Amino acid sequence: MKILVIGGGGREHAAVWKLRQCASVETIWCAPGNGGISNDCECVPIDVEDVGAAARLAERLGADLTIVGPELPLVLGIADEFLSRGIALLGPLRKAAQLEGSKVFAKQFMERHGIPTAPIFGIFDSPQAVRGAARSLDWPLVIKADGLCAGKGVLVASCYDEADEFIKRLMEADEFGDAGSRVLLEAVLPGEELSYIILTDGTDFISMAPARDHKRAFDHDEGPNTGGMGAYSTDDVLPAELESQILATIVRPTLNGLRADGISYRGFLYFGLMLTSDGPQALEYNCRLGDPETEAILLRAEFDLGEACMAAARGSLGKFQARWSTGASVSVVIASEGYPGDPRTGRRIEGLDEASKVPGSVVLHAGTRREGSIYYTNGGRVLVASARGENLAAACRVAYDAASRIKIAGAHYRLDIGCSTGAKRPVSAHLPAG
Repeated sequence: MKILVIGGGGREHAAVWKLRQCASVETIWCAPGNGGISNDCECVPIDVEDVGAAARLAERLGADLTIVGPELPLVLGIADEFLSRGIALLGPLRKAAQLEGSKVFAKQFMERHGIPTAPIFGIFDSPQAVRGAARSLDWPLVIKADGLCAGKGVLVASCYDEADEFIKRLMEADEFGDAGSRVLLEAVLPGEELSYIILTDGTDFISMAPARDHKRAFDHDEGPNTGGMGAYSTDDVLPAELESQILATIVRPTLNGLRADGISYRGFLYFGLMLTSDGPQALEYNCRLGDPETEAILLRAEFDLGEACMAAARGSLGKFQARWSTGASVSVVIASEGYPGDPRTGRRIEGLDEASKVPGSVVLHAGTRREGSIYYTNGGRVLVASARGENLAAACRVAYDAASRIKIAGAHYRLDIGCSTGAKRPVSAHLPAG
């Protein structure tokens, strides 16, 4: 197969890295890609918001399958555009992508189909209305922007002042544009989060290895929310009985609900879950692979990812068997100075060759550009030091060994990825200039 991957982050680099190992895959392109991906396949410049240009590119290249990484082109209808041209693409249609594109749509879907989720206090389209409601509620509570905010549109507010500041950013300062023009207030669900991802053809599905990510910028889950500062995958986080419960109460009812609503869904579907004392509850849907979960999950994949993606796109996933390695994997995000607020870009990256010498490590690029043999930062999340090991501690040792050899002025990463409490590693790392 010839496969085109849309996107240019760590998730897409992980997909390209895995597809290169697949016997079914002959050629890979990535659009737009990044500095590190350009070492593994040909990168083609493209605006991911231009779904027509993506379709024309796939036609020109003669791609047998296009796999979409980020959520924005899916919400903008890239799958609809490809379908209208008769081109194979893995990813949900625009209507189905509303599960991620609109928190209101997703919440109403969950309630309509009896999927366990947090109680909602209201949906508001004015800052005065949401402030009035917030004053009458108990703390903490969850505030969610309706639209896409790159993982930064949710706040667990512990007091009114925190909520007020977030409402200002969303609805008055327009920090996230139209995405913040409507907000939801939800109850807080106590428990541990879990990322559960499936690949589905709309009827049948295969489950990806379970993962848990770390969304806060700093150790001990402190600081602002980010797109994700790292993740780990191990079967220990998901006992068989719990997985059966998740499938019975959340995953299958979601697929059944989509079919009942007349919504076709082919692609990856991410369930953001909270494991509570009352059982698993759905926090959110994403209509694609998670990032940085993918960078950990695909290290454990022992099957032909290209074949699986094509089977899902064709609606013939029923007989496919996914195999996963035992042990654990971990991914540690190295972020630019200023991330997640105002990341500094254009800084030289040193130590990549040294990091690549760490046995068992895989350094994936998330926000880099390459000039000859020199790499520079080109985004908030820059690199993802990843590793697989016989257990989580072993995987962490390798990943952090690789991360410690990389030098970027002002960059930082968490030192408690893979630790449930963060107690094992007391402070976040800041990388020297080199």
